[in-house]
Amino acid sequence: MWETFLIAIALMLILEGILPFLSPQTWREAFKKMIEINDHQIRFIGLTSMLVGLMLLLIVS
Repeated sequence: MWETFLIAIALMLILEGILPFLSPQTWREAFKKMIEINDHQIRFIGLTSMLVGLMLLLIVS
């Protein structure tokens, strides 16, 4: 159980690090845009991301 969880965290960190590593300027501009949007939009993006992840997890397993 813990091994699978740590593998998932490791993969998430790898994926999160790809854009800043390959294109720091694009990442910086995207981050600036994210700061400008309101809390409701950020929550919607987070909820959508979680639901897509959950659906993908259910499909794969």
